[in-house]
Amino acid sequence: MSIIYHLIQVETEIGIGIYNITPQIVEYLKLSKIKNGQVLVFSRHTTTALAINEYEERLLDDIKTHWLKLAPPDAQYLHNDLHLRVVPPDEPMNAHSHLMAMMLSTSEVIPVVDGELGLGTWQSVLFFELDGPRTRTVSIQISGE
Repeated sequence: MSIIYHLIQVETEIGIGIYNITPQIVEYLKLSKIKNGQVLVFSRHTTTALAINEYEERLLDDIKTHWLKLAPPDAQYLHNDLHLRVVPPDEPMNAHSHLMAMMLSTSEVIPVVDGELGLGTWQSVLFFELDGPRTRTVSIQISGE
């Protein structure tokens, strides 16, 4: 069995952003030449997340609206009391971003069947930036034969 590791870099925009990283994963899968196995996708940040869902513009807007209702940025959060803890000078007030990330997932596992991702018709691997803009990395581990 082979195991191959890659990093995907995502340059995000301000605020909440949803990015389709399926094409990058497919490209690394092709390069791996693995025909059957799985791909582990892992978000390496505490204010980002992953999910498999439909990448459709109006749905993405609905998702953002829903999260902002669940964890509004302007609510009172203890984590945002920056003067009460040791933080870097550029530390953002981002408790809402951490809470949103915890409602999602840090990883997804996708089957590889005959050299292709085993996703359904409308499924894409979505990367969620919850505290942008930033440069983010997502790890991809492809294993199989």
